[in-house]
Amino acid sequence: MGNISEILKEYEYITPKIAKENGISKYKFYEFANENHLKKVGHGIYQLDDEWQDELLILHNRCSGAVFSHDEAFYYYNLTDREPLIHTLTTYSGYNSHRLTANGKCKVYTVKKELLDVGKTVVRDNYGNDIPMYDLERTVCDLIRSRGSIEIQDFNAVLKTYISRKDKNLNRLMEYAKLFRVQNVVRRYMEVLL
Repeated sequence: MGNISEILKEYEYITPKIAKENGISKYKFYEFANENHLKKVGHGIYQLDDEWQDELLILHNRCSGAVFSHDEAFYYYNLTDREPLIHTLTTYSGYNSHRLTANGKCKVYTVKKELLDVGKTVVRDNYGNDIPMYDLERTVCDLIRSRGSIEIQDFNAVLKTYISRKDKNLNRLMEYAKLFRVQNVVRRYMEVLL
């Protein structure tokens, strides 16, 4: 049983899959979870009851192929100062996201499978864990692609903040815009704001 305690020190959470990879049977895992009052924080994800929950890491582990995007990325890149009320992810078209969205704490966008990794990077969240998120330029493309569902004042504020940044990469933005077929819209906004 000491093995599971060591795993929890290393991973901050444990799943039956992680336990099995470390030579612990599913039965022994659930027995340990019950005896030690592990807290179920997601589907098949457990952690010590006194630990803070890293919701982004838990979501990433539930859906490892998804990438944090939209509101989550706006906030992470300081394009807005409003922390998102619900987490936003992007996954490939056809992925069954029902379990992610069922509790109302998550919104899932979809793209063609071949576009899912465009602009994908790994960032460190507030808990120090590595999670996948789109880079700054992909985030702006997502903003423009979703402009019909974003409040106009939020849309304008995010776009103006991006334009004022010294680390923006307009060439990369246009490359992504072409892939997502929004290059004319992006060009129009850039001409007005630059």
